[in-house]
This record gives sequence, structure tokens and C-alpha cells, in this order.
Amino acid sequence: MKKTLAVLLALAGLGLMASAEGGGFKAALPVFTTSAGQSNDANTVNIVMEEAGVLYDYCDVPTVEILQAGVGLGGKKSSAGFHVEATPDTALFPAGTPFKTVIVAIGASLKGMGASGLTIDAEESRVKAIVDYCKKNKILLVAVHVGGEATRGPAGSDNERMIDAVAPSADIIIVTKDSNKDGRFAKIAEKTKVPFVQIDYALGLVDIMKNAFGS
Repeated sequence: MKKTLAVLLALAGLGLMASAEGGGFKAALPVFTTSAGQSNDANTVNIVMEEAGVLYDYCDVPTVEILQAGVGLGGKKSSAGFHVEATPDTALFPAGTPFKTVIVAIGASLKGMGASGLTIDAEESRVKAIVDYCKKNKILLVAVHVGGEATRGPAGSDNERMIDAVAPSADIIIVTKDSNKDGRFAKIAEKTKVPFVQIDYALGLVDIMKNAFGS
């Protein structure tokens, strides 16, 4: 994570950041972050949350049962192919408090899925179950794609399947310009009538998250 943060900060130092297009959004705590596709972009989102001062719970491969457990994730511990972090303010949100916002970092990695013992079919099924749970329980679902062209592909590819599993059901879509060169995310947001935010680089998420969560 430290290397990723150094790269993000270097971009900011070079003045490569631009203001977000499409404005921001408002979200409520507690918040849970996770991955759709097991790319390193979930780590990027977590770094952004830390830089924004937003406390969160995280699991790379959560089941619906883990999400249902709320803050603290039922006391789950990291193990091989399974990673969790729990950093919320337990004075405000005791263990078990239901999540109000779920942020999903979209991007497929065969290496990442392999490390968790997942096939693309298994990951797609798992992600869809999480998305369905969020929709049924009125949890704000934020889709984030910051991997650029490296985590895009032709129709039916692993990366596009992860996008299909999350973006059309999202309440907010946030992407980098490189992720949206073909306009696909903008078209999804227009079709589903949800807020669409486009940024130049991933570090642009810091101010967005600060404003969203009032930190």
C-alpha cells in the first residue's frame, strides 16, 4: 500500500490533478469497502479513504453473511487468500452496526482471484450476491473504477464482466478518465439515472470522499 500511496502523492505533486467532473455525492457511515475482481484497486480505494480521514471496514472477498455482520465483520480475521480490516469509530458505531454505504472497487486480476481460490465465475456470482444484498437492504452502493485501460477489455472479458456485475446497479459511479475512454460508464449512469463523477487520477477521490462523508 505504501508504494501505491507514494505514486498517488507523486501525481498530485506534479500538478496532474484536475477537479472532478459531475460533482460529488453524500454518503453515510458506517462504510464498507471491497473488490469486484480482486485487482489492486481496492487497496487504492482504502488508501484514499485513509487520506480522506474516513474510517471503514474492508474485506476483499466478503460473503453476504460477512456483510450482514456489520461493523467489525463478525470478528473475522485475515488468513491466506482472505483479508479484512476494521477501522471504524466503535464509540459511534458499535460492532454489528449495519453498514449504510458499500464502496466496490471494480477491476479483475487473475492473480488476485487465484490467490483467493476464485474463478471468474465464482467471483462474478459472489459480487452479484453482494450487490443484490445492498439493493434489497437500501445500502448506498458506490461503484469505483480507477484502474484505467489496464482493467478494461472487450465485451465478455473478465474486466467487463465485473463492470456488468456492479455498475448497472450502483447508486453512484466514480471513474478516472482513462477508465471511461469509451464512455461506457457515462452511458451506464445516463441509462440508470445515477450520479456520475469522473476524475483525472485516483487521488482525486480524496476530496470526493471527504465531501461525501463530511470528514
